[in-house]
Amino acid sequence: MYDSENLEHNWTQLRADLMKRFGKKPDMNAILFLIGIQELGMGVREFTKEEKQDLMHIATCRVFSLSGYYEFTGRDEEGWPHFKAVKSIPFANLKEQEKMLKWHVIEYFNKFNEIQNPNT
Repeated sequence: MYDSENLEHNWTQLRADLMKRFGKKPDMNAILFLIGIQELGMGVREFTKEEKQDLMHIATCRVFSLSGYYEFTGRDEEGWPHFKAVKSIPFANLKEQEKMLKWHVIEYFNKFNEIQNPNT
């Protein structure tokens, strides 16, 4: 799935790219929040603490859907996306879980960039 050296290089590059765009180097939570906003598709606005947690959950489900762990089931009446777990995420220690999440976030941005820039 990933090798540690390549993963860390790609992760550092992603964070640097996001820093150029937003003026601040984001941590994992900030990146998940950004993905959640993107997936919600309602633009940037003020969110409650609970909504911020929901956005990060949406992001986690979305990035893990790339490997078939979650499946998009639709949107509720307010337009929020919902997912269902399709298969269990392999049990791993905290360091491995972090690597797995980083890899999926990088893949998400790679796929998002392919959609945004299909000829590059």
